[in-house]
Amino acid sequence: AEIKRKLSNVGIDSGEKLKELGSKEAFFRVKCKYPEVCLVHLYTLQVAIDDLEYNQLPQDKKDELKAYNDELNSR
Repeated sequence: AEIKRKLSNVGIDSGEKLKELGSKEAFFRVKCKYPEVCLVHLYTLQVAIDDLEYNQLPQDKKDELKAYNDELNSR
């Protein structure tokens, strides 16, 4: 998948490494190299870490991740 390739290109080449870094740090690294990535990519990283289906991501976690994404976009 596209996000997997982008993760690999920023040195995140395993699920363990993704979990170790967390979704926000992983997303930050990807966004630095690929500024076009969006909030959906951040959600995708989080559900991968939590081993959830995309539609199972809790609203409070979505809100937290959206706030983080908004903060990055305002820099």
